[in-house]
Amino acid sequence: MKISIISFDYWNYDCHIAKKLQEKGVEATHINMGTYRYKNFGEKIYNAASKIFLNRNIKHVKRQEYVLEYLSKIGFQDQILVLNPHTLDYTTIAKIKSYTNHLITYLYDNLGRYPVENKLELFDQVYSFEDKDVLEHGFDKITNYNYLSNKPKSSQKNHQDLFYITSYDKKRIKTLRKIVSKLAQLHIKYKIVIVGKQVWKEKLNRFLTQNSNFKDVCLIKKPISIDEVLIEYEKSDVTLDLIRDGQEGLSFRVFEAMALEKKIITDNPSIVEYDFYDPQNILYLDKNLANLDTTFFESPYNKLPNDIFKKYTLDKWVETVFNLRKDNCK
Repeated sequence: MKISIISFDYWNYDCHIAKKLQEKGVEATHINMGTYRYKNFGEKIYNAASKIFLNRNIKHVKRQEYVLEYLSKIGFQDQILVLNPHTLDYTTIAKIKSYTNHLITYLYDNLGRYPVENKLELFDQVYSFEDKDVLEHGFDKITNYNYLSNKPKSSQKNHQDLFYITSYDKKRIKTLRKIVSKLAQLHIKYKIVIVGKQVWKEKLNRFLTQNSNFKDVCLIKKPISIDEVLIEYEKSDVTLDLIRDGQEGLSFRVFEAMALEKKIITDNPSIVEYDFYDPQNILYLDKNLANLDTTFFESPYNKLPNDIFKKYTLDKWVETVFNLRKDNCK
């Protein structure tokens, strides 16, 4: 069986899908648009001018050409999975469809953030982690996945109570401001990193000078690697997860915490509906943060039952999305 995964792998999550399929004997290929680079400096200058004067991103076009050229080399695929189709034009997806009889997409984000309804008719199957979109459009529901091997907490050395990394988002920063103030009152040792471009950093710096509790928040311009993030998770007892406007589905943080046996604090109300929810491991924040206290940090992690843990692994995810059975993998 031949399967291709097409994506712009921002955080190095999608490559794990191809690796897991290969472990199962599938001839799997990951076509990562993020690996496309300008051929020379002149092409970079030309694209910059095109964006300014023509409002046309040549690199966006070149990335899509790269995908089609890659497919032309590897030929027809039994299945193709496109992750987040907003990164591709309608005509490109139509051409991708000609390389398979079963074209799938998984929406990492809700339709409110990336309205791609006009492209979805091209897909034979649409998966989403957002309950609202699933109910309104009849998508197949699936969560994000745990791509890590289980690493018991007992094998890790912790140095801080809580870690959080986030891109700049107005809603998150507003919530984070309240949380940091409460953590300071509770004498909780934390590390918080906010990633943003220079304009965001300037706004944040002005904000921080007016909020002394934010003095320990780290501001960086470029994202750090997922490997570095995981090191920080391992050093922490608790991870923080704050949702963006319109989000209902569970982020990868929830499943990373699951693999590393970390507690998680979140403002996502949907988390209490899942079978892995345990108030000893997961703190769903009250609006006024009244339930955020030292008790949650002091109590031990309650290990998940094995059957529930396996349900959210990447192994189970690929079996579901690609309808795999032992007799059709090779």
